[in-house]
Amino acid sequence: MKQDLQFGSLLLRHDRPFLIAEAGVNHENSLDTAFRMIEQAAQAGADAIKFQSYKAETLASRHSPAYWDLTAVSTRSQFEFFKKHDHFTGSDYERLASHAVERDIVFMSTPFDIHFADVLEPLVPAYKVASADLTNIPLIQHCARKGKPMILSVGAANNDEVDEALQAIRETGNQNIALLHCVLSYPCQPQDANLNSIRYLARRYPELPIGYSDHVPPDDGMLIPLAAWMLGARIIEKHFTLDKSLGENDHFHSMDPDDVRQFRESCNYVASGLGDEVNQVWPCEIEARRHARRSLVANKSIRKDQVVTEDAIAIKRPGTGIPPQAANKLVGRVALKDVEADEVLQWDMFSGDEGKAEPS
Repeated sequence: MKQDLQFGSLLLRHDRPFLIAEAGVNHENSLDTAFRMIEQAAQAGADAIKFQSYKAETLASRHSPAYWDLTAVSTRSQFEFFKKHDHFTGSDYERLASHAVERDIVFMSTPFDIHFADVLEPLVPAYKVASADLTNIPLIQHCARKGKPMILSVGAANNDEVDEALQAIRETGNQNIALLHCVLSYPCQPQDANLNSIRYLARRYPELPIGYSDHVPPDDGMLIPLAAWMLGARIIEKHFTLDKSLGENDHFHSMDPDDVRQFRESCNYVASGLGDEVNQVWPCEIEARRHARRSLVANKSIRKDQVVTEDAIAIKRPGTGIPPQAANKLVGRVALKDVEADEVLQWDMFSGDEGKAEPS
């Protein structure tokens, strides 16, 4: 059975996933929008709101081609795209972090360079490393040396690359690490989500919490992240927007506040049915157990002083009489009273040591 897990200052509960609303740069350089994203993510039930901290000049060459769906995001250059959305400064993130504290939601932001890793140090409870930076060992070790928990997305990575990143973190003395299964595709089609990788990662790295970073456009039931949780994901990260209809950026595959609410409702509904890892008779089954199971009944009339024969008994519902497995103990006994056909048989109707019906 899952237990609550303390991950640095973050509590990963056993009965619900830790949900990170990945605002990224869906704020479109507007602090007012970012504040509202914090507020609405908190109100909808997200545990954390996460932004992305970068400057285009330190992130991408001017010759970096796009790798996303150009029918949804038309910008063909990574540099041009990132330049559109890199306006926030360190003081802006301080204001956002303060606002998150006021709204009782965890503030996070992914640093894409060492400068922002330092800026974010006093503001975040953990460092999130993007899939694309899994091989950026200098950045990973710089973050890891600060002693905060490390959350690594492993999209588009092979096992050797994941192992190398883990070794780099552990070399700094930091052992507090979580891995998020991720498919680095924007958007990711449901058939490409490969959620069973969550189980694979859990087997390969049993000492680490495993989660899922989702890029599948949300359906009405938020079924992909729900399935990820059922497969063992302790952390769910998904892009977050206030308006899915906005053209550029990650809006088109993001969840909105209504999706967050739906996800929480679905998780709560499923959690209510999980129960305990035992097999027993549950209180709600007692009446059904008594009346849906079978007993020995008189297959025909049995007269007083008559010896019971095999053809005199049948096995029928309800289960309130002599249990079927005791039939061989009943045959050969003498009836102490007249028994009508189809009557449910009890031990006190017959001679011999009294037996007991199976407890109900």
